[in-house]
Amino acid sequence: MMNAKPSSVEEYLSWCSPEVREKLQQMRETILKAIPKSKEVISYSMPAYRTTEVLVYFAAAKKHIGFYPTNSGVSEFKKELKNYVTSKGAIQFPLDKPLPLELIAAICQFRYLEAEVKVEKKNKKS
Repeated sequence: MMNAKPSSVEEYLSWCSPEVREKLQQMRETILKAIPKSKEVISYSMPAYRTTEVLVYFAAAKKHIGFYPTNSGVSEFKKELKNYVTSKGAIQFPLDKPLPLELIAAICQFRYLEAEVKVEKKNKKS
């Protein structure tokens, strides 16, 4: 991965090897299907998906794909993620294993609903 900042998700993907690009494309399609109202953007030089806020990001690394659904997206799915390396807001999906697309979709939908609830609470206050 280069240090330049991609201007689009297509550009980001074009910088990756074909094998990695295929997995990233699977990730992208899964996210877009799980959160159809999201807008695809580049944030922190990574593909990101936002509605009222950025819900999830992903990025290619040497031996894994990093998926960043924020702290709540990781903690909510702690049991399902027990076989993966995780940290506060990140999950590592190894490049040599199939992506858990159903789990990724579930995490995305959770983050979407979480953001919607935040907006509803905010609107009730005003």
